[in-house]
Amino acid sequence: MSAATFVLAISLFVAFTFATAFGVASLYARSATSARWLAAGYGLGMLNPLLEILLPLQADPRPVQVGVALSLQYAAALGVIGLARHYRLSPPWRTMIGFAIAALWLNIAILDMPRGSVLRNVLYQLPYFVVHVLGVITILRFPRRQVLDNALVSLFALSAIQFLLKPIFAVSMGNGATARDYIGSTYAAVSQSVGSMLLIATGLLLLLIILRDVLAEITARSETDTLSGLLNRRGFEARAEQFVAYAVVVADLDHFKMVNDSYGHAAGDGVIGAFAEILQREAGAYTILGRMGGEEFVALLPLADADTAWCYAETVRQRFAALAMESIGHRSLSASLGVAVREGHEPLADLLRRADVALYEAKRAGRDRVCVARSSKQQTPSGASQEGFRNIA
Repeated sequence: MSAATFVLAISLFVAFTFATAFGVASLYARSATSARWLAAGYGLGMLNPLLEILLPLQADPRPVQVGVALSLQYAAALGVIGLARHYRLSPPWRTMIGFAIAALWLNIAILDMPRGSVLRNVLYQLPYFVVHVLGVITILRFPRRQVLDNALVSLFALSAIQFLLKPIFAVSMGNGATARDYIGSTYAAVSQSVGSMLLIATGLLLLLIILRDVLAEITARSETDTLSGLLNRRGFEARAEQFVAYAVVVADLDHFKMVNDSYGHAAGDGVIGAFAEILQREAGAYTILGRMGGEEFVALLPLADADTAWCYAETVRQRFAALAMESIGHRSLSASLGVAVREGHEPLADLLRRADVALYEAKRAGRDRVCVARSSKQQTPSGASQEGFRNIA
């Protein structure tokens, strides 16, 4: 067995392993479409080493020669589509169809060219180079790249470069007088070894990226309230930790139990969703919104003072009061809101407690209003509640 044959056998096993791994990943990830494309790519790529091994046994090697090239080129093209799917980009369908047709035509056109010809070797490697450049472009189109994504860009670029260099080594080292002789050449051993290493590196990196994004997806689902689409308590508290100065607005829907009792829980869910939509529509770019449970909501406004937070809360209150929903007979709705501004290194739990007390004061004052908690350092008048308030209706 030649060195190249041994490496090809390893590549066949590696391609099978990654095809299986991506196939399994597609069963568990919401990004199953991308994993399926990658599994198909590695599955098709298995034909390349298999056909390379069978090539010396063919009476007429020409059809197998074309199959050797196209199997790997088309496999890489499927990988590019998988990348686009994973990064939530529109796959370049026209480009990929054009690539597939051009690669087929080119591989047939160069069959009778001398194997030692520089032009023939450049044309043979050109589709591999082009498809890896398309992979680089696809990843670069994704604006929120992280370390692993940039590493994948580098790996695709490295793969593209090695296909540019292969014609030089093919001519200088010799790639076999005929297609049947290729597998026994030194160039074949070197070329297949490099290709196998890049195959393994790319597959591992793609698996790490998918694993990273699946874990992020699972975390996001565990921190998101399914009814409102806002963060749940766990998600809200986790994100609040990254801010130093901020204000919070807590809100509670007035007489919400009566809505459920009178119109049913489906109508109540609609009210929850409508209020969440108002919170999102009026929020700034960096506002963090959460549903703390039931009809209770919270908004964190970075770098906001009491007046800014009150303006947001009051706008939300007015928008909700003006809402007319057919599912509840167009009855008027209202919400009570409490506002508090973080002081120094005040723990989030204490800040939320002060905002909650302000909210309860709004409830006691007749609902459908905003109350702002005074600083905890201010003097509390005798006979007043533990917190002082600016009560604004």
